Amino acid sequence: MENTKYVIGVDFGSDSVRSLVVNCTTGEEVASGVANYKRWMQGLYQDAAQNQFRHHPLDYLEGLEECVREALAKLPPSVAKQVVGIGVDTTGSTPGPVDENGTLLALLDEFKDNPNAMFVLWKDHTAVREAAEINALAKNWGGEDYTKYEGGVYSSEWFWAKILHILRVDEQVREAAYSWVEICDWIPGVLTGTSHPRSLKRSRCAAGHKAMWHEDWDGLPPEEFLTKLDPLLGGLRDRLYQETYTSDEKAGDLSEEWAARLGLQPGIAVAVGAFDAHMGAVGGGVQEHALLKIMGTSTCDVMVASKEELGSTLVGGICGQVNGSVIPDMIGLEAGQSAFGDVYAWFRNLLLWPLEALGEEVGLTEEVRKNMKGKILAKLTEEAEKIDPATTTVVALDWLNGRRTPYADQELKGALVGLTLGTDAPRIFRALVEATAFGAKAIVDRFREEGLTIDEVIAQGGIPGKNPFVMQVTADVLNMPVKVVKSDQSVALGAAIFGAVAAGEFASVYDAKHALQSDYSKVYTPNPTSAERYQALYETYLSLGEMLSDTLRML
Repeated sequence: MENTKYVIGVDFGSDSVRSLVVNCTTGEEVASGVANYKRWMQGLYQDAAQNQFRHHPLDYLEGLEECVREALAKLPPSVAKQVVGIGVDTTGSTPGPVDENGTLLALLDEFKDNPNAMFVLWKDHTAVREAAEINALAKNWGGEDYTKYEGGVYSSEWFWAKILHILRVDEQVREAAYSWVEICDWIPGVLTGTSHPRSLKRSRCAAGHKAMWHEDWDGLPPEEFLTKLDPLLGGLRDRLYQETYTSDEKAGDLSEEWAARLGLQPGIAVAVGAFDAHMGAVGGGVQEHALLKIMGTSTCDVMVASKEELGSTLVGGICGQVNGSVIPDMIGLEAGQSAFGDVYAWFRNLLLWPLEALGEEVGLTEEVRKNMKGKILAKLTEEAEKIDPATTTVVALDWLNGRRTPYADQELKGALVGLTLGTDAPRIFRALVEATAFGAKAIVDRFREEGLTIDEVIAQGGIPGKNPFVMQVTADVLNMPVKVVKSDQSVALGAAIFGAVAAGEFASVYDAKHALQSDYSKVYTPNPTSAERYQALYETYLSLGEMLSDTLRML
């Protein structure tokens, strides 16, 4: 229909970028596209042994163009002319260094292969030392504790720790970096031609949850605190930002250059960016007293609370509470697990190691090995589901990539306890699934201990739609129904909702969410017997974690 208006949501994940075209009238998801990051898929700029994970900005820019054009190619040519807005979400905290023009250093010839000049992916943990120093200073310097709205514990996954680490280890980047940007701010800036650090509209979501920004101290932590942390940070605050913006606002209008690259009309609205979990929560229908879990390689857990309900409560050990980070005028609360699906992928890869190492030698073709890699998790799930948990002795700790919540600690490591000569691969896999569910319950308990009410759990992401076993175990461990979001692109849908508001198609996020949010495809109801059994096993999980945590940090 010629008068129909559409919006596009773009979701930048860890491995790929996805686009979604949404009908503003009906909420129908009419087309989508996906582009894998080419350099990332080659394993470039990664060093898992050192917890280093970097993204080249060209992966983002090329992927953006590819996935939007792919989605539009599935639709009549007229649709591209009827798109009125774009919303963008990204992983985070994923900052990168820019020059005075807002150009990522890795886009310059002299830095094109330097990982320190790229975006530092959310799961990069090279800044553990720097995070520890931030926490120590915040608690002991004699002034304001700037971590208090960030759960009271600063993480190596976040903005300042990553910046300080790069400044310390790379003199060339230190000298060339005028400022730093989150990818969720940079992409809208690129699309609108406003990527200069002083004109870039910075996300309230990113600033509040990861950069210790708050109205109480007029923005970012003061120069006095930052230079006491390290003189290398001197002057940087003035080259960053003071104001922040919620994602119902426009970052600007789509530029002529990017309109041509994407096949869209110039001048359409581009919303201020935000992190994937927060926009995804809106796409999944987050509301008060609901915990929304985005379950993929990691989890991000999001709640919203009114200012009246939360009052002066500071929820300790989470990833921040920020006014407007999810829905304007409500407090967004974030938690999460540093590894969820990554735990299962680790075990799959461990089992596949002999095939990879000996494949050619024993006559296994690459095609056969690839086929086995695609099927092994399904088989593990099938066999693990048959096991009565009462017959296995294995208990796991899920901290294979450190712990995000409760109380961020990236020095922690995973563990398997209770192995016997009768322990097989399905039993270990079941223990890992149970451990990730126990990690989810620890987050629920942390919120409830602070007086927050959680009546329901809403799940979205890659895992809820394809692994019923994991979801049933999660419902049993939480002892709450878990609703699964129907859309398999609900994070991009959330971004599209904000794009629609920024374009003026809806008066508020509430109106747009009501009209466009996804329905639910399934509800997992807890089994009372399993829930009771898991409560006892959860207590064992907590006891093991307390007993082993100091040892695991030292390893």
